[in-house]
Amino acid sequence: MKAKLLVSTAFLAASVSLSAQKSATITVHADQGKEIIPKEIYGQFAEHLGSCIYGGLWVGEKSDIPNIKGYRTDVFNALKDLAVPVLRWPGGCFADEYHWMDGIGPKENRPKMVNNNWGGTIEDNSFGTHEFLNLCEMLGCEPYVSGNVGSGTVEELAKWVEYMTSDGDSPMANLRRKNGRDKAWKLKYLGVGNESWGCGGSMRPEYYADLYRRYSTYCRNYDGNRLFKIASGASDYDYNWTDVLMNRVGHRMQGLSLHYYTVTGWSGSKGAATQFNKDDYYWTMGKCLEVEDVLKKHCAIMDKYDKDKKIALLLDEWGTWWDEEPGTIKGHLYQQNTLRDAFVASLSLDVFHKYTDRLKMANIAQIVNVLQSMILTKDKEMVLTPTYYVFKMYKVHQDATYLPIELTCEKMSVRDNRTVPMVSATASKNKDGVIHLSLSNVDADEAQEITINLGDTKAKKTVGEILTSAKLTDYNSFENPNIVKPAPFKEVKINKGTMKVKLPAKSIVTLELQ
Repeated sequence: MKAKLLVSTAFLAASVSLSAQKSATITVHADQGKEIIPKEIYGQFAEHLGSCIYGGLWVGEKSDIPNIKGYRTDVFNALKDLAVPVLRWPGGCFADEYHWMDGIGPKENRPKMVNNNWGGTIEDNSFGTHEFLNLCEMLGCEPYVSGNVGSGTVEELAKWVEYMTSDGDSPMANLRRKNGRDKAWKLKYLGVGNESWGCGGSMRPEYYADLYRRYSTYCRNYDGNRLFKIASGASDYDYNWTDVLMNRVGHRMQGLSLHYYTVTGWSGSKGAATQFNKDDYYWTMGKCLEVEDVLKKHCAIMDKYDKDKKIALLLDEWGTWWDEEPGTIKGHLYQQNTLRDAFVASLSLDVFHKYTDRLKMANIAQIVNVLQSMILTKDKEMVLTPTYYVFKMYKVHQDATYLPIELTCEKMSVRDNRTVPMVSATASKNKDGVIHLSLSNVDADEAQEITINLGDTKAKKTVGEILTSAKLTDYNSFENPNIVKPAPFKEVKINKGTMKVKLPAKSIVTLELQ
């Protein structure tokens, strides 16, 4: 079979002359791959927060904004093109105040609610269980439902599971039929609470462990649907939470969540999304890469109790968290998305690929209009963010075999005693034998000449594209939606199993070798 290689490089901005460049070396071990990169590593997260749901995903059938059964047509098509594998809903903190029965039945009869966590917004519950699960069916992605443990009851969650997944002659299944859905949905992922240490109930791990055991007991498997039950896990560095849950819950859970944000802190200003200097940029790279150490430590604790790795780790919230954009609604967490955010995406995904023996899902926060989003909307307008393009370029790794690599490059010491490599990379081989390699030149000022040793992989020509812009602070706005957009790229040479790629400073290239 003719070998192909696709290089999806986080090539962010090429304003620096290639005459000023550094060098790096990568060796790809194409014959040593063992672990599959689950497509769920590229998962998304949609919370009832700001305009993520209302105005982002959902406008309703009667809106003058073009829609497909109430879902924004432009956003739906963009997500379809992204090949979203799994979507988490309804939160986040919102999940533990959400009562699902308020979001079913005729929309005109659904009670309104106050979104206490996010700005006190009044919501009309027009987007509920049917709207979410139908959207997942239309997108072809797995739904991940987070249940209310903080303010809900065992009975409430048990009945929700029955409503969604039972095909029998049962009360909740018949209620679903009355509301227009005859056949049950398939629901794999069920979160038993969210951030139970904080907004989900301010619980101690020992208390939550017992509560999980109780709640999960009554979340039953109906009519061939098998739930993958996920316990509410730790925030970044809280290793004790993971230890307690592994000890006290163990194999009663199929998965344990973890949250990690690239954020300066939880009090005071987090910094602007679009106004920062190079020192801030390098600090951000160091902070996002620290997720690797966090993953290692949580995995080591899980290994102590589960050597066969039967319990999955799910990083179901991650991404950048900056100050809200000036002039936007307080508590709606609307932020712009620059090349800096795109680097956080590419570097994080490179790390995630290395730990998929335990890490089985990751969900970036969030899908539309909130934090490090894929898409921004305003009335009838939509723009795709630099992070969207990284996810689109990296989607070739979904369900492919991870290939070990050796990388040698220069490193930089940054503030808070972190060290940042100037090049990041990952490689995979899909079921057809196609090898994909993703590279990021983190250096803000100098180009990199990357020598890639491909071993026995044969390649004769390349086709490529580049995502480029002049500054790290560049972003796509409604006035200028195409500042950061892919274009053709040809700076590659191949000779007898060796490839040389010239990456401009702060730069993403996608190459297919044929």
